[in-house]
Amino acid sequence: MKEFFQILRRFVPPYKKFLILNILSNVLSAILNIFSFSLIIPILQILFKLSDQVYKFIPWDADMSMKKIALNNFYYYVTELIKTYGPSKTLLILGLFLSIMTFMKTGTYILTFATIIPIRTGVVRDIRGQFYKKLLNLPLSFYSEERKGDIMARMSGDVQEIETSIMSSLDMIFKNPILIIMYFGTLLAISWELTLFTIAVLPGMGWLMGTIGKKLKRKSLIAQSQWSDMMSQMEETLGGLRIIKAFNAEHKMDDRFNRCNNEYRHTISKVNTRQQMSGPMSEFLGTVLIVIVLWFGGTLILRNSSTIDAPSFIFYLVILYSLINPLKDFSKAAYSVPKGLASMQRVDKILQAENSMEISENPTPIKDLKDKIVYKDVSFKYESEYVLKHINLVIPKGKTIALVGQSGSGKSTLVDLLPRFYDVTEGEILIDGVNVKDTTLYDLRSIMGNVNQEAILFNDTFYHNIAFGVENATMEQVIEAAKIANAHEFIMASEKGYETNIGDRGGKLSGGQRQRISIARAILKNPPILILDEATSALDTESERMVQEALDNLMKNRTTIAIAHRLSTIKNADEICVLHEGEIVERGKHDELIELDGYYRRLCDMQGF
Repeated sequence: MKEFFQILRRFVPPYKKFLILNILSNVLSAILNIFSFSLIIPILQILFKLSDQVYKFIPWDADMSMKKIALNNFYYYVTELIKTYGPSKTLLILGLFLSIMTFMKTGTYILTFATIIPIRTGVVRDIRGQFYKKLLNLPLSFYSEERKGDIMARMSGDVQEIETSIMSSLDMIFKNPILIIMYFGTLLAISWELTLFTIAVLPGMGWLMGTIGKKLKRKSLIAQSQWSDMMSQMEETLGGLRIIKAFNAEHKMDDRFNRCNNEYRHTISKVNTRQQMSGPMSEFLGTVLIVIVLWFGGTLILRNSSTIDAPSFIFYLVILYSLINPLKDFSKAAYSVPKGLASMQRVDKILQAENSMEISENPTPIKDLKDKIVYKDVSFKYESEYVLKHINLVIPKGKTIALVGQSGSGKSTLVDLLPRFYDVTEGEILIDGVNVKDTTLYDLRSIMGNVNQEAILFNDTFYHNIAFGVENATMEQVIEAAKIANAHEFIMASEKGYETNIGDRGGKLSGGQRQRISIARAILKNPPILILDEATSALDTESERMVQEALDNLMKNRTTIAIAHRLSTIKNADEICVLHEGEIVERGKHDELIELDGYYRRLCDMQGF
């Protein structure tokens, strides 16, 4: 339970007022419950005429215990009612009083739910919000080691399990200890001898429930891991349907998923079986406890060796039975909470993941590019092998620098270091003399625009995709950006113009159209630094012409770093850098590199350029 209370300390404080109200309503509910049950004693005495004792009123300030004064005066008022109205009407009055007390108890019971629900729903909302925010803030290097399906499983299945297992147990955790303490105190007040006997039986129940709860947590961790595997397979299947169908691999993928599905079913069946055992087992143990106490107490009364009379013993049994329910609910929590704690561990792997991206405590603001970008002896490695080695590169303002080379030579990595998608392993990158590590990520990325090989669009309208990341963009500005990107015509030809939804990842558009929307987005942002990562390599000739024209419009008066496989698109660059195995092996203009008759010339010859 230590882990459970750590979770409460982390997430419950914003809801303290609801927690205080919940505790107060639970205390009031328990008090009303005890007093309503206490009416059983005089009702039984009246019905069965068990007592002929005469009671006299004792002043409340008399030199006696408050318990004795309260009991005596209570019976005094009941006997006065019997004298005045007779036994039948007194029973009716006591019955009405019992109904009123029960009504008030029901009202406080409803209040306990009304105050616990905002805590439950609020905490789960906060966990989801923190989880999503963490996903946005973690560096890209974190995701290179994680599966998207597993992250989705943690966000959906695990957070849902936290709500189902832990948050649904909040009521049990806050209410049941109060009920247990107050009922237990009442039992002590009625007969401490019987209560000591009852205590001797309880530890065995607690040990049995705790043992099963530990096993449940272990199995829950395995089950959630298997659920993540299924989600990962689902994500891979949806992303690779075209290849699966092209290679007739449906049967293979189906078998693979069914194996995982069956493993999950086998594990979750064990988890659910143990969880469902909690109710029947606690009910059985509770009944055993009542039977043992009934035998022991009844024997004492029958031998006239008990300190309480028969009506008080029945009241004792009623309170003891009332104690069984919160104990049973507590046992349910002991079963369900470990299952939720297993999910919380998986969620915490994301929430408590360390962000390796160091941010300067006193950042230097960067609002524009005034002079140049400098890569100064930059080296980088993802794990053990260096991907870039001692890169020295100067990119003056307003110039276009092209990066070419075979796949895996380090071109994309080189440009990913500039907006700090990854941090350099050695060396430094300077913008106008300021190290990129010494400014904020927001300032750094706000002066850059990206157009990638795969146009990353969202399931939204043309307008919102173009205006993405630009606050308060007007329709006129969006239209102007679309015109410069050669996208306005096909947008207006769609059903609702700029309010047309483009589908998941822009699935309703052709490759060239998606790319031009991506370019329009960069145009609207109007960044001083532009990064083009093979922006035309996946297009047909006609689409390439349209996109290249849009890129030419975008590149005017900007500092551009362009990665290109199609060398025809960068022959007019101010400088071309040829990368080979992480090093710049050649640099210069197109004609100069052709004359060198080296790597660049061979690349051109392979493309027939």
